[in-house]
Amino acid sequence: MAERGGTTTRRRPLWRERNFATYWGGHAVSQLGDRVCELALPLTAVTVVGATATQVGLLTAAIWLPNLLALVLGSWVDRQQRKRWVLVAADLASAAVVLTVPAAALLGVLALPQLFVVALLLGAAATLYQSAWQPFFVTLVRRDQYVEANSLLSTTRSVSFVAGPAIGGALVQALTAPVALAVDGVSFLVSAALLQRVEVHERATTTTIEHGSLGHRVREGLRIVLHHPYLAPALRCVTWVNAFTFMVSAVVLVFASRTLGLSAGTIGLALGIGAVGGVAGALAAAPVGRRIGTGRTIAVGALLFTLPLAALALAGGGRLPPVVVLAVVEAVSSFGVMLFDVNLNAVQAVVTPDAARGRVVGAFTTINYGIRPLGAVVGGVLADLVGVRPTLVIGGVGGALAVLWLLGTPLVRVASVDDLAAG
Repeated sequence: MAERGGTTTRRRPLWRERNFATYWGGHAVSQLGDRVCELALPLTAVTVVGATATQVGLLTAAIWLPNLLALVLGSWVDRQQRKRWVLVAADLASAAVVLTVPAAALLGVLALPQLFVVALLLGAAATLYQSAWQPFFVTLVRRDQYVEANSLLSTTRSVSFVAGPAIGGALVQALTAPVALAVDGVSFLVSAALLQRVEVHERATTTTIEHGSLGHRVREGLRIVLHHPYLAPALRCVTWVNAFTFMVSAVVLVFASRTLGLSAGTIGLALGIGAVGGVAGALAAAPVGRRIGTGRTIAVGALLFTLPLAALALAGGGRLPPVVVLAVVEAVSSFGVMLFDVNLNAVQAVVTPDAARGRVVGAFTTINYGIRPLGAVVGGVLADLVGVRPTLVIGGVGGALAVLWLLGTPLVRVASVDDLAAG
């Protein structure tokens, strides 16, 4: 409800607004395709070209390695007036790249080096998209809609984690992993087509730093994220989380496929069932944030996201079927990551300076996502050296320590994003 002119008016639900609904539809299709890709790409490496755990870890690292360029890309994006077309270009590039895998498989020439190139190029396109997304987002919705919009987008992402792995697993079994990747390619094309139909008013920012050299803009982005009272602790926390959770991400499919002996369809079904927790978390993120405070919800979400991952090591060693352990851990972890992401994204959107969104998001992404390749490589190497189960424990317990970065900071004391001053 909102007060206007002394009368009470009912706000129109965001999902009924044409522009947001159009973007939301493309986002939903793209997210579903991404879930298929996340299952099919490593399974292509494992089942088609016989990759080892270390090689799968390196493949995961390759996807995230281009994020080290995010700071430079973000500074470039700041100078682009039409952020929407940057997003469209990133989607089209992603489609072209991922469709080369099923094409190569059908021709009988698919090899591991191509998968590494595909992973790098997909990562580069995703980094470009991420750099332009927040500047576009703040033109798509109003400030008072930030939490609602993030909740809807995160709900869609969570639903994709329910349906995507199950669909991906079925497609891998029915069509083989490389051919299943064609679904992701088509999803990028649909996303690009819908993005072109979104009408937003994008204004070029004009500030003194905007006209400085690229190096100056890069340094400005780093200065903001490293010293900002809210962004700095958020960056330290989420970077730590990513370092350890990607140790788990790099080996979990190898663990489920080789150690537990689960089929692609069973793995997809378990992950899909577990992802229901993410849907619940996305829906609960705003209400929980209002009840216990936005900052505390971020901290609770960080713990629920990471610590359960250590329990994956118990799969296959007790009375519960491995598929049940996999599903339950996924459910709790997915619930936690939605509490964490929805509220943290809303805080970031409010406090980031409008004139420097691209470079700030770029700096944040360079550090935050840039740690993911290192985590994935460490996870793969550790799995080969000490075993997959110890690696899972280290990843889960180590990741939970990230909450220490929030203690005593202004971020954990945020009651509501409505109380924050705009950047």
